[in-house]
Amino acid sequence: MGTKPGLLKRRIMKLKELSFLLMLLPALFIIQGCEEDDRDTDFLENIEAPSNISLEVTITQDNTGTVTFVPSGDNASSFILDFGDGSPDRPEIVSGESISHIYSEGNYSVNVIAKNLLGNTTDYTQDISVSFIAPQNLEVTVTPVAGDNFSRNISAEADFAIGFEVYFGDVTNEQPTPLMVGETITHTYPSVGSFELRVVALSGGTATTEATQTIEIEDPLVLPIDFESPTIDYIFGDFGGATTMVIDNPDPSGINTSSKVAELFKETGAQDFAGTVIELGSPIDLSENDSFKIDVWSPDAGINVLLKIENADDPNIFEEVMVTNTVANQWEELVFDFSNGDLTQEYAKVVVFFDFGSPGTGTTYYFDNIEQTNLGGGGGGNVTLPLDFEDPNLNYVIVGFEGADSAIEPNPDPSGINTSDNVVRTTKTVGAQFFAGTLIELDEPIDFSGVERIAIKTWSPKANIPVRLKLETSDPNQFVELDVNTTVLDQWEELVWDFSGQTSGLEFIKVIVFFEFIDGLMGDGSTYYFDDIKLDD
Repeated sequence: MGTKPGLLKRRIMKLKELSFLLMLLPALFIIQGCEEDDRDTDFLENIEAPSNISLEVTITQDNTGTVTFVPSGDNASSFILDFGDGSPDRPEIVSGESISHIYSEGNYSVNVIAKNLLGNTTDYTQDISVSFIAPQNLEVTVTPVAGDNFSRNISAEADFAIGFEVYFGDVTNEQPTPLMVGETITHTYPSVGSFELRVVALSGGTATTEATQTIEIEDPLVLPIDFESPTIDYIFGDFGGATTMVIDNPDPSGINTSSKVAELFKETGAQDFAGTVIELGSPIDLSENDSFKIDVWSPDAGINVLLKIENADDPNIFEEVMVTNTVANQWEELVFDFSNGDLTQEYAKVVVFFDFGSPGTGTTYYFDNIEQTNLGGGGGGNVTLPLDFEDPNLNYVIVGFEGADSAIEPNPDPSGINTSDNVVRTTKTVGAQFFAGTLIELDEPIDFSGVERIAIKTWSPKANIPVRLKLETSDPNQFVELDVNTTVLDQWEELVWDFSGQTSGLEFIKVIVFFEFIDGLMGDGSTYYFDDIKLDD
């Protein structure tokens, strides 16, 4: 069986005491030789009890609570220490050695029992105070969360800190949130405003260090703008007799069923240039999308809607495009092409004018969903006939209106005369107007110098329904339109519209397709497809 730890420790102590005795023996023998008449061999019994006991105490300044003791005393060969903190350990060390112990912050009475070679003891008590120094060099780091204007990442570091407590400053009687060393926490603020963030660095005791920082929560107004955010402060800079505000959508139908829109009232006698300025929180990025789309509602068709983008500081730096609306008393998407403007400048204001060039007549207009678009297809070429919707580098501007939901999608039935990959889907939603349709904008006018017939491949779940094809110039009052009936259902067929004798001198840049164009017949949710719009040679 092995030696027990306690027994081994006692044997070590006896060896250390014996070593101490052996160190004294030469001196004792010298004394004995000088005093030949002194024959007392019991000299050890005359060793006095330990006296002049002292305790050297060193406390480290790293907030670990480590205390080092070096006891000393006359006639003392070893020392037993009671650390005074309730620890069961009572170590014994020989004279000249040191021992360390870890304390929590507080006051303690350390008891030392000094022993001589005969085992005689003397008690000594010394009070010590263990206090941690406050953390130093506290640094708090606050960074935004990408894509989230209301959240912040928070971390902290400090010398001698064992942890942190964070007060975000957005709650009354707030309880602190713990933050560990090396950790990052994320907090989401409930609203825009200024909040005082307070971070307390803990030392493990009562000593702390804290830092405060003001957090500014902003929800900047940037494109696209839909007027739906409850936290954005939509500010309009009205001028010339215009008054603008955000209201509930007065006509949630057609292409715009959103909840909120902007209302612009052009009062009677207002200047012909009356309008409103929207200042953005950052400059417009025109590197990829060089044009704009806006949903507008007007009680009159054929009015001029001017869109202007302007430098934040210099009103002389601007670009503007004017478009004429085509419908009355319903939502319409207008597209403003800025691709020919100077896009090297910095623009951070959007200015909207209704009925530009005419004095105000007390008319109310609405606009919504201001967003960027790219009409140039990223340099991949122009959108013109023939159209097969297969070029990924072209930006096909396809707009469903009056309840028609339209988009380019994979061919649902690649068979028969049309096995191409992509086609245009248009769903005439339930309740859609009978004249709901799909508009396609061209970058170049249709060349009718040869033939004046347009062919389109169509797919319909219904046979013998009229499909109207309308061609428009930049002036919506200049157009041609014809109806052609489908002949089959659930399969591809090619329909041809013959505009012979109707196109001379006109430059058509808009192609509009209407399925089941029957006066008064509302949409029933049917889905139609078309593809390969071309001149019929």
